[in-house]
Amino acid sequence: MRRFSQHLISLLFAAALIFPAILTGCAARVGYGYGYRVRDRAYGDYHTWDADEDGYYRHWEGDTHRGHEDFRKRSGKEQKEYFDWRHNHHD
Repeated sequence: MRRFSQHLISLLFAAALIFPAILTGCAARVGYGYGYRVRDRAYGDYHTWDADEDGYYRHWEGDTHRGHEDFRKRSGKEQKEYFDWRHNHHD
């Protein structure tokens, strides 16, 4: 019985160490298109693609009557149009 109790304690300890790492991974939203940086050449800065930036991007798509498309797949011209809009509306 004592051996079982030692294994149980070890298992609970390991779970306590792993659980925060699992939660942090979920918070990063890996797999949802978040967590990368995009360089805005015209303004010389970077935009970290997170939930906020994605919200601005979707707002821009609506304002300009565009269908949704991954930002990285848009042409350089369209990316520049987004960054111009972004800096003029939500800086």
